[in-house]
Amino acid sequence: MVRSKYTFQKREKERARQKKQKEKEARRIEAKESKALARAENPAEDPDIAGIVPGPQALPEQWEDSSNQ
Repeated sequence: MVRSKYTFQKREKERARQKKQKEKEARRIEAKESKALARAENPAEDPDIAGIVPGPQALPEQWEDSSNQ
């Protein structure tokens, strides 16, 4: 009795899909932990706007050079 190669290919495809799902889940867990760690370091500061200073901002160098001419 001869088995077709399609069964083997199907099995390999399923293994690859499961491996990809495990890697994706590991990345999700790692991202969740890193976000939690960032919040724990400074819970009062929003990480999206960390380091932004309110008020007028300095002009980029390329604009300062052209305005002096």
